[in-house]
Amino acid sequence: MTLSKKDRHLLPTLATPYTRIAVIGAGSWGTALATVARRAGREVVIWGRDAKIVDAIATRSENPKYLPGIALPPGIEATTDMAHALSKADAVLIVTPSTTLRKICAQLKPHLPDGVPVALCAKGIEARTGLLLGEVAAEELPGHPIGALSGPTFARETVLAHPTAATVAFHFRYRDRLDPQDSPAARLAISMSSESFRPYISDDLVGVEIGGAVKNVIAIACGMMSGAGFAENTRAALITRGMDEMKTLAEVLGGRRETVTGLSGAGDLTLTCSSTTSRNMSLGTQLGKGLKREDCFDGKPVVVEGEVNAISVIDLAGRIGVSLPICEAVHAVLHQGADLTHTFRDLWARPIEAEPKALGISLDHPFGEHA
Repeated sequence: MTLSKKDRHLLPTLATPYTRIAVIGAGSWGTALATVARRAGREVVIWGRDAKIVDAIATRSENPKYLPGIALPPGIEATTDMAHALSKADAVLIVTPSTTLRKICAQLKPHLPDGVPVALCAKGIEARTGLLLGEVAAEELPGHPIGALSGPTFARETVLAHPTAATVAFHFRYRDRLDPQDSPAARLAISMSSESFRPYISDDLVGVEIGGAVKNVIAIACGMMSGAGFAENTRAALITRGMDEMKTLAEVLGGRRETVTGLSGAGDLTLTCSSTTSRNMSLGTQLGKGLKREDCFDGKPVVVEGEVNAISVIDLAGRIGVSLPICEAVHAVLHQGADLTHTFRDLWARPIEAEPKALGISLDHPFGEHA
């Protein structure tokens, strides 16, 4: 829906915020989003499995495991009881690892009030099925609007109230287009808005989800090259061509290339590829330095979303006939035992292509496999 400047006054200026938001997952990002919602004036309850973390949030306004030393705003309720967390919620944020989404949705279902919107805050594609996380949630939670909250966000900076922006995306039904201020996307965006947190609204859930899933894999590639001793030229090339892979996959699946140039695509990609605060970038950096996977993160069993996503992204791309060279290189190193140096050398020696693709040019590289 596009209005001219002179007609924009016809739209209501405010959406109605949700009163009570349940955050499912008490890790760093779940705690950060509970903090955002509380600062925005919402009633907030956060659910977690770890009773010690839940008790610390409830009694000391702190998450000592994931965000040590940071004071959380008072008034965040915390519980290990799923039914209690959901009983009065009128919006839900699921902030658990992508690999657990289907199981978590099954746990939510008996306790979720009718029609309550659910926003997914993890990023990925389901292994084996190739479904986007939004599709997984829609299968498990019929009758509930399913969306996503995604963007260039590190949890610690968000909790510390650094100016932060993100995208809230839901499919828009016909009535949402007639009254966009009443759409779940608009209502959740206004519910999370504060002086330091600025959400943007999108109706392109597919584009937002693809950006979130693929950027983790590209970040591992950037880390690998950084760890191997390469610098800004290499990272800039991987970010830019990685964004093209995100656009290609999103477009084939019905998303918009435009979405991938926004916060949930280019923004998140740039952040994740720029700092070892990102587990994806950090893993790649350690591997690029020659560490074995089992020795990364000092041998601790750290979950890295991009490591899992590399499998599901490449599986999905293969099913629909899309070529994603950077993602394929990362997948080969992580999961097929390929040599990192040789794999990325071959990536650079692929046939020379055109920008834009419409030129239709493909030339054998003089140092490629056909040379």
